[in-house]
Amino acid sequence: MTIIIKNKATLLFDDFKIKCSVGKKGFSIKKKEGDYTSPRGTFNLGNLYYRADRLQKPVSKLKCIKINKNMGWCDDPKSKYYNKLIVIRKNLKISFEKLFRKDHKYDLLIPIKYNYKKIVKNKGSAIFLHLTKNYLPTKGCIALRERDFLILCKLIKKTTEIKIN
Repeated sequence: MTIIIKNKATLLFDDFKIKCSVGKKGFSIKKKEGDYTSPRGTFNLGNLYYRADRLQKPVSKLKCIKINKNMGWCDDPKSKYYNKLIVIRKNLKISFEKLFRKDHKYDLLIPIKYNYKKIVKNKGSAIFLHLTKNYLPTKGCIALRERDFLILCKLIKKTTEIKIN
């Protein structure tokens, strides 16, 4: 089965129609780092990351990984770690998304495997399925309410893809 992002506000999966938000500037097949677009295409999904200090381990067929305070995702095109999970250290001199946040956006997240295997610098990084409370546009990710995210987690499996129109 495939998750389909039908438009700027609708995610479809099986018989479920779920409200979502996407990149502030819509969709692009020519995604670039920092352009506020969600990448068009069909992509695999990564592991499910969750904040164990805020939530119980979600019910999912995906591998579930607890987010800890020193986890980040590199969004620095000059780094050899670009678009990869990293360990945040004190003197780290690269740019990254902190996964252990004060807000609740990343209490649950699944990396969308965009620009993932053969990474192209500046093509875009840290594209996630993550949480939202207000459906404001994202920097390029797909955001859902927690209740809907948890339903989706129960339904998807490792072979599930996401198609962003």
